[in-house]
Amino acid sequence: MNKTLISILRVLGKHQDEIVGSREIARQLKMHGVNLSERTVRYHLKMLDDRGLTDPFGKEGRRITERGKEELSRALVSEKVGFVISRIDTLSYLTSLDLDSLRGEVILNVSFIPKRCLREALRIMRPVFASPYVMSDRVVVVKEGGRIGDVTVPRGRVAVGTVCSVTINGVFLKAGIPVVSRFGGVLEIEEGGPTRFISLISYEGSSLDPLEVFIRGKMTDVTGAVRNGTGRILASFREIPVVCHRKARELSERLKARGIGGILAIGEPNAPLYEMPVSMDRSGMVIVGGLNPVAVLEEAGIPTESKAMSTLHEFSSLTVFENLCSDGRQRRERCRRS
Repeated sequence: MNKTLISILRVLGKHQDEIVGSREIARQLKMHGVNLSERTVRYHLKMLDDRGLTDPFGKEGRRITERGKEELSRALVSEKVGFVISRIDTLSYLTSLDLDSLRGEVILNVSFIPKRCLREALRIMRPVFASPYVMSDRVVVVKEGGRIGDVTVPRGRVAVGTVCSVTINGVFLKAGIPVVSRFGGVLEIEEGGPTRFISLISYEGSSLDPLEVFIRGKMTDVTGAVRNGTGRILASFREIPVVCHRKARELSERLKARGIGGILAIGEPNAPLYEMPVSMDRSGMVIVGGLNPVAVLEEAGIPTESKAMSTLHEFSSLTVFENLCSDGRQRRERCRRS
């Protein structure tokens, strides 16, 4: 299995049991940094058919088989190494958010939860969306059978899309500020403020998003950080060139003014930030994890399945989280009156 075949299987795997055509596959492959013509995609699909990894449906397209799903789940680690950092670079380039109009595509994390838990999940996440530990207060909620970008929501699940912190990379890149993503980690919060990273995983060479790993490992205490000012949140450590330091601070303030938080701190040139050293002629930057609202669900015992950096989505079509809660309260009030 080479990287191209694995990338095609990844695309088909996102669509569960749907049939996907070669044109759509070619379009989605660009999200994985693979640029192929439809004809070349069909050539590779024939190879997957011969191996029993995909089922052909004439001109309609292909559907991944159970054998294909198994192959995808155990794809060679050597093929996955570096996938995260390359995806960060690709999605950063594709981010098109305009801060003046607040239109354009941002990167979403997509998390699945049992549909029976949606009301409780919204209640639990509400304090997190009112805290400094979220990227944005805008989300999208899609029911079973619906789609977020290229992701289909499985039966019995609801998908919650939250703004991914890699969106900051894209905004900075468009402003001429290159960002190097170094680590994803767990940041300790004491007396209402960040103190130090207590766990780190390097993005370079990683086959999984570090923040997904920390959520699965039950290593967070976002609830405590929000409720008591003491806990552990998801965050990432990045670096920017010293020559961009002033411009980065100005852009950070502009983002906050436009309702996009996430940047906890930008360090001084060549100085450690939250006990993390920086490279020569660099400044550190710490950004909150876009999956913090999902971590609080796991802490409350609601099972989740997350796909970090899952898809691109139009920012202006996202819903302010508080409006979701308000709509629910209004519906319940109408029911009581009737």
